[in-house]
Amino acid sequence: MQTPIPATYMRGGTSKGTFFNLADLPKPCQVAGQARDALLLRVVGSPDPYGKQIDGLGNGSSSTSKVAIISPCTDGTHDVNYLFGQAAIDKAMIDWSGNCGNLTGAVGAFAITNGLVQADKIPDNGICTVKIYQQNIGKTIIAHIPIKDGQVQETGDFELDGVTFPASEVKIEFIDPVDDDGEMFPTGNLKDRLSVPDVGEFDVTFINAGIPTIFLRASDLGFTGTELQKDINSNGEILAKLEKIRAYGAVQMGLISHIDEAQTRQHTPKIAWVAPPADYVSSSGKTVKADDIHLLVRAMSMGQLHHAMMGTASVAIGTAGTIVGTLVNDVAGGQELNEVCFGHPSGTLTVGGQSECVNGKWLARKVSMSRSARRLMVGQVFVPEDSF
Repeated sequence: MQTPIPATYMRGGTSKGTFFNLADLPKPCQVAGQARDALLLRVVGSPDPYGKQIDGLGNGSSSTSKVAIISPCTDGTHDVNYLFGQAAIDKAMIDWSGNCGNLTGAVGAFAITNGLVQADKIPDNGICTVKIYQQNIGKTIIAHIPIKDGQVQETGDFELDGVTFPASEVKIEFIDPVDDDGEMFPTGNLKDRLSVPDVGEFDVTFINAGIPTIFLRASDLGFTGTELQKDINSNGEILAKLEKIRAYGAVQMGLISHIDEAQTRQHTPKIAWVAPPADYVSSSGKTVKADDIHLLVRAMSMGQLHHAMMGTASVAIGTAGTIVGTLVNDVAGGQELNEVCFGHPSGTLTVGGQSECVNGKWLARKVSMSRSARRLMVGQVFVPEDSF
């Protein structure tokens, strides 16, 4: 037999995922462990050797093989808890090591619609500010959700590159997005040198803001920075090279102790390459002009070039791009900036960053961006009862 579980299928930013109210999950799955992972893997349809997730709600890409668990927060500061899981497609693995910035755009709307935000906080018309505790990274995120006639306003005219249809704008603020247990720049340097056996040596910036990220110059990889998915994801040699660089970078960042551990930590760190502005044609056929952007950025997610840009990687870009001396800022012109506009495979995105150096320690105060979100389906997801 199958177990029906209340669920909402939502688009958040340029990602999609299945959202659950924690209280709706079967009791054994309301806590971390094998049962929860097995349930959620079955929901998305992983592991799938065919890579399509046909027997689940995943769509065969890292952008859609995602789950979110939302619950009320009782700490007196936040409204809701948000736990994110990145499910591998071909492996029986869910990575809980980081956040999804894109799905963050849908958390506030889900919380309001499902009665997890106190009614007196929701205006009849205007903006509802939802304070989110991101459980994966222990950070605060503030979402500004538009409300009309007491309901979440999902439709609108805000356009987000990488999303086909316009929707209502959701402003997101990532507060102090650096891990409290570590440094924004884990090696203590704005730039480092990374040596990868049989691949080469690279100038890099390691940063832990939004999500741990390794930035390299596109030219050092033999890239232009204008790559689209078809240029990278069909080339096994390039993918293997990038994964090897990511593994060695993870060791140098102190995230893992040996490169072999990168196999079970695919969600973090991210690897991205940057290049000076250039004209290019995005995946939608839209022409992006060099004069309209500060730099080009391409990033890998779960072993594939992302079709747009991960929200958490955008936080890393916004933070590094607004700090003079990083590789990202160098490529953007080496000047003081309070926001960066970058070109990605689907178009452009502007991210604001506020950081300061206090007694030699870099602190990211806030990173802000706009996303959009929409409910795609509300109902029950069915999971075979012998699968968890």
